[in-house]
Amino acid sequence: MQANDVRVLKSAAIPTLTVGVVAVVVSLLMAGGKGALGAALGTLLVGVFFSISVVAVSYAARVSPQMMAIAAMVSYLVKVVAIMIVLTAFRDTTVWNTLAFAWSVVICTLVWTGFEVRAFMKTKMLYVDPEARVPGKGDS
Repeated sequence: MQANDVRVLKSAAIPTLTVGVVAVVVSLLMAGGKGALGAALGTLLVGVFFSISVVAVSYAARVSPQMMAIAAMVSYLVKVVAIMIVLTAFRDTTVWNTLAFAWSVVICTLVWTGFEVRAFMKTKMLYVDPEARVPGKGDS
């Protein structure tokens, strides 16, 4: 992973974890232990899924810009399908509070996305590769 990608990952993960802890505390107070468990699992789900996406896109970016775009699209599709599978599999669970789980997923997703966009906007990236060489010029 490049330094910029690590910076983006940290910039999104830390605020999301903070909001997740707040969600766990609020859910604990409002829905008890099952609410806290639901909020914790929702926060964990968002953190794991989005972290995997950042790592996959970062790795693909080293291969080529086209691979980066493909990795971003595929990771998005995989996340949507996986979340649908998780939600369907645990639709009728009574182990945790499903409302706390759902709200923590929504809120943590919004926080992650917002801070990821902010991190990308603040990251200084070169538009031109300074190491690039023009074919046929200066080659000996």
